[in-house]
Amino acid sequence: MPLVPRSLRPRSRIASEARALPLEKTSCSAVRKNPDTEFKKIFPLPAALGIFLALLMPLSSFATGVKLRDLVMISGARDNQLVGYGLVVGLAGDGDKDQIYTKQSVANMLSRYGVNIPAATISAKNVAVVMITADIPPFIKPGARIDVTIASIGDAKSLSGGVLLQTPMIGADNKVYAVAQGPLVLGGFSAGEGGGGGATVTKNHPTTAQIINGALVEKEIPTQFVHDSSLQLLLREPSFNSAAAMAVAINEVYTNAAHAVDSATVLVQMPEGTEGTPVDFIAQLNKIVVTPDMPARIIINERTGTIVATADIHISACAVACGNITINVAQSLDVSQPGAFSGGSTAVTPRTDTKVSESKSGLIPLPELPTVEKVASALNALGATPRDMMSIFQAMKQAGALQAELVTR
Repeated sequence: MPLVPRSLRPRSRIASEARALPLEKTSCSAVRKNPDTEFKKIFPLPAALGIFLALLMPLSSFATGVKLRDLVMISGARDNQLVGYGLVVGLAGDGDKDQIYTKQSVANMLSRYGVNIPAATISAKNVAVVMITADIPPFIKPGARIDVTIASIGDAKSLSGGVLLQTPMIGADNKVYAVAQGPLVLGGFSAGEGGGGGATVTKNHPTTAQIINGALVEKEIPTQFVHDSSLQLLLREPSFNSAAAMAVAINEVYTNAAHAVDSATVLVQMPEGTEGTPVDFIAQLNKIVVTPDMPARIIINERTGTIVATADIHISACAVACGNITINVAQSLDVSQPGAFSGGSTAVTPRTDTKVSESKSGLIPLPELPTVEKVASALNALGATPRDMMSIFQAMKQAGALQAELVTR
């Protein structure tokens, strides 16, 4: 197994995914502070001992490396996108509600079979106009099958039970490369009448469907991945360190064959004697093991309450206080009854009660946390929820205590 110089070996990646909790407003702050004297005051000896033991427990071991095939793609050996416009029939009244373009599409389709009728006289409730998309892999030959995805572009309620009529799939050059047709497979359903007096149950998206192996390839897309006896490896995650490490690992197997062009490209010259068998040479390249570089980064997804952090994040010594604010709003109806013989009328008046509660939280000092394991253990020991951690990380970044890239989704 080829070795990579120690200077080019980044530490392994570790990701921690937090479970989404009910949304609450949080107010968090981070202040850089020397915790040497105040840590003992806030935490008694048993609690402090438990936190330090948690900080010393590793959450995972270092990564051993990744095969080159999982880190790069070969320039020229790429997928291509196909798209088509077609009709789905047999929808039992769940199709488009007599849209003009649906009627015209049905009339055009019928004219191909010698049936010429005005588009305005057609009822299209069993038909839906759809767009069909697919990715065609490289090197695929005519006669092979690929999967297609179908999505309604009109106001059809559901595509359940529908059948896609023969639809040509074109590429960006407006040439037909595949033809799709067949019964649709849905991952959801919709049932019920809806409206004011009814109920509707919907699972997933009933207006989107798939046909596995639903398109036949009619034309091969020319592919060229060898240029002047050389290959270009394109990194899926551009990084100068990763590109340099890949070049070093390849050169240990094939002397002076590779060099990093930039953070996203490694140029590999095919050794003498391998020009006639590029597939065998690429197969050998794919087996080379490289330890990729992983930047210090924290990804926060506010919608799902998910936090993912890499292993190289570093937090300087600081103090953290986080308090939760809960606002409860309740609305009730009161009846105002006028006095006898007053001539007034009974009226219903709304009443709104608002309560705000805030939990108590002291300023807690944190020591320097050089690894993601210690960061996770310290925040878990504070009892912070994922929503709290999001606010804590943002406040730490503003205070200058977080040495990592913070990405909010």
